[in-house]
Amino acid sequence: MSLLRALLVWIVIALLGALAAQLLMSGDPGYVLVRRGGVDYTTTVINAIAMLLGAMVVVWLLVTLILLPFRSWGRYRETKAQSRVGEGLDALHQGHYARAEKLLAQSADENPHYEPAARIAATQAAIGRGDDAGARAHLDKFGDRHPATRAIALAELALLDERPIDALTALDTPAAQPLPPRGLALRADAWAMTGHAAEAYGLLGALRRQNALPEAQLELREIRWAAASLHEAADANVLAERWEALPKHIRTETPVVLAYADRAVALGWNHAALKSLETSLDARWDERVAARYASLEVGDPAHRQSRMERWLNAHPSSPGVMLGLARLHHMQRDWPNSRDYLQRAIDQGAGSDAWVQMGDAYAAEGDDRNARLCYANALRAARNEPVVALPPATPLAAHDDLIEPETRDAHGLPYVHGDAAPHPTDRF
Repeated sequence: MSLLRALLVWIVIALLGALAAQLLMSGDPGYVLVRRGGVDYTTTVINAIAMLLGAMVVVWLLVTLILLPFRSWGRYRETKAQSRVGEGLDALHQGHYARAEKLLAQSADENPHYEPAARIAATQAAIGRGDDAGARAHLDKFGDRHPATRAIALAELALLDERPIDALTALDTPAAQPLPPRGLALRADAWAMTGHAAEAYGLLGALRRQNALPEAQLELREIRWAAASLHEAADANVLAERWEALPKHIRTETPVVLAYADRAVALGWNHAALKSLETSLDARWDERVAARYASLEVGDPAHRQSRMERWLNAHPSSPGVMLGLARLHHMQRDWPNSRDYLQRAIDQGAGSDAWVQMGDAYAAEGDDRNARLCYANALRAARNEPVVALPPATPLAAHDDLIEPETRDAHGLPYVHGDAAPHPTDRF
């Protein structure tokens, strides 16, 4: 169909040319003399132009007819390659990895236009069937062609094998620069995996400018990399520098606050750790941050107690603050208030930590029986098993009405909560 269209175009051009020449030379048709081999050929200019255009059309037609089989074969191969790419991608999607790899590899070898997409998809098919060597062989066939595409695929393969150094080596290939958005995202992930989260965090600006990842994923990575960079700080100066460089809204995120506080305490910077936790809790309440603040045994106890009492008034159901206050009262040997806060924390679901502290309090008083019961309850709570109620005689004045009465067998042993009491006539 295209051949006929082209032929019609040439005929129309020839006719329009002849018509234009006739109009321009209607007064004087001109004279053309061609002498060859002693023979003279004469004609008008108009006829000469018409014959020249006709000869050009004939030559074009002959050349087109000669090249037609080759062009048809090329179009057939391109159509076949397109078909193989489509079938291969569909097979890859369905999990027919061997068939997909074969079709995609053939398409990549037959048509260079489809090589990047087809060879990368063939690599994914090889990975899908667990053939890492085959996947690497597909990538090696790129040679020096498409360096950025090859570098990204090599980096993905290395990260799947948890080889971030190899991923960075592939992405730093000079021929692959500048990296496309996908390459930048992989480089940032590789930096984070090598324990250089600060470098990964530094790439966030470029990732956002190039829309390398959805904003939701970038926000998650920003928080994760910020926290990791704080954990990796070698000294207090580096920690302070990285903390101050973070945006204010990031410094209130729970993982970031906890990372800063943990690293500050590890470096002996206790005041900074407490201040960061207090600022975060004043800005936005979070039970994990409250529990971390309560677990610290640094700073002025009176100041910490005042802070936690104020927070408890605002958040009366916070088990973390209750545990912190119980710990402070325990340090002051104020057993009644300590046990009171512990019981309240247990009622709010504090779990094994509260039972362990309760056991420590009883052990400090020399009440080994209740201490062992509390430690056993800590294990039960950790296993999500029902706990055993403390005996009524336990001096928990503020919560005696919450304690279930104890039932004992003929041998004086307490029954586990939920067990039925045996009949007096039962025997072991």
